[in-house]
Amino acid sequence: MVGSFERVFPPPIEARASVPEFPMPELKAWPLPPFLVRSIDPNLQEDYFDDLQTTEVGALVWSTFPVRVYLEPPDSNRRSQVWVREASKAVQDWATHFPLTIVSQPEQAEITIWRSPLPLRVSNRQTGRVRSAETRYELYTTQDASTGRKTLQHRMFVRVRPDQADSYIRSAVRHELGHALGIWGHSPQESDIMYFAQVRNPPPISRRDLNTLKRVYEQPTRLGGFLP
Repeated sequence: MVGSFERVFPPPIEARASVPEFPMPELKAWPLPPFLVRSIDPNLQEDYFDDLQTTEVGALVWSTFPVRVYLEPPDSNRRSQVWVREASKAVQDWATHFPLTIVSQPEQAEITIWRSPLPLRVSNRQTGRVRSAETRYELYTTQDASTGRKTLQHRMFVRVRPDQADSYIRSAVRHELGHALGIWGHSPQESDIMYFAQVRNPPPISRRDLNTLKRVYEQPTRLGGFLP
């Protein structure tokens, strides 16, 4: 069961999700993580939560921290080394606000980030613009060995084209990580990292981005719940 977001030049960007293939847990709201409470400016509560899309499992939120991230390692190509350097910066940008840790093996990670010359599928026939990045989620179940109870989980797969300017790679990974952390949608303002298209001077993670993420983590989800 998967859903995906595509980063394009310019929008629209659409989420796609398949029909659930197994009984789903009930919706449940997890306690708001303390780090999100601390990151919010009480004097600035503006967000773009109403622009986000819903999924079949509710909010795409994590309930255990830190969230583990895997970055595809470089090969002998210099461009791949630049990609890893800029992608690592993007992870650190988010780690300032959200507990993340980089792991060395993809099977250890909840979020994996890959270099990928995405298929040149035109996203806008009039402009001929194509994809630059993509985030996809997959649902799966885990089973407790002692009780036999199954829990619904998710993992995120991010792909980012390496043939972009250095700052755009960092911006694209930062944007896709926003999706992977739970912001399943886009901002209408260029000053937010989750703006729906790449901009000439990519902004840092904004207060609106963080306020929106906080709103997401206040929503109910089926993730982490027991299957009936």
